[in-house]
Amino acid sequence: MHSDPDGKLGRTAQDNHLSESRQILYEKEEFNKDEKRVLDLLTRGLSREFPNPQRVGCPDSAVLRGIAFRKLRLAEVDKWLDHLSSCSPCYQEITELRKQAASQRRRTQAWIAVAAVVIFVVTGWLWVQIHHSVQPPETAVLDLRELSVARGQNPSQTNQRPLEISRSAKHLILELPIGSKEGSYDVALLSESGSQIRSASGTAQLQNQVVTLRADIDVSIVRPGLYLLALRQPGQEWIQYPIRVF
Repeated sequence: MHSDPDGKLGRTAQDNHLSESRQILYEKEEFNKDEKRVLDLLTRGLSREFPNPQRVGCPDSAVLRGIAFRKLRLAEVDKWLDHLSSCSPCYQEITELRKQAASQRRRTQAWIAVAAVVIFVVTGWLWVQIHHSVQPPETAVLDLRELSVARGQNPSQTNQRPLEISRSAKHLILELPIGSKEGSYDVALLSESGSQIRSASGTAQLQNQVVTLRADIDVSIVRPGLYLLALRQPGQEWIQYPIRVF
């Protein structure tokens, strides 16, 4: 210790170093009462400074590294306690190793954070790819299960809300009304006056308790507006549903 020009006691560079070293040892550690007692004893001994340039009686670097990197508990190095509490070089080496350990932990945490972001991005990308492979934008699904229009009935008389389909659609998946039969169907897109614009045929099959019909109808050349979607099995009358192309 020394006096400054105002007569106040100031801390020496050595005291500052010891204080900083002690803070590093305590930082982010969870010591129990016995370990804290050992650490306090160690620090108090070193605060008196014990040079040992020949490193007489010093434990090997593996022991010091084990302490610094939390591989060994302080209670497990009891036999070295007397030496560590009276050897400044050992204390300084542990302090330096603790800095390295803290830096290593920060790098590890940074890599974990980066890995988490990469996993999140890749997972999101895979989900989009799978979703699009199952349900591509060119495929439109129309649910007709709850709709009911009598054969030959004018849909304008039913006050039925129009189905909607994008002009990008080239393939239709039609979930047919409850009670529909499997088998061959004709599908047509009609104008409001009943003129046929596009047509196709397909085979309806029972899938997951729903009779589903797939048909290839390219509506990209159709202008946006109101139309009629017509269905029928061969030899039967058309069943028509209002549909809006957008």
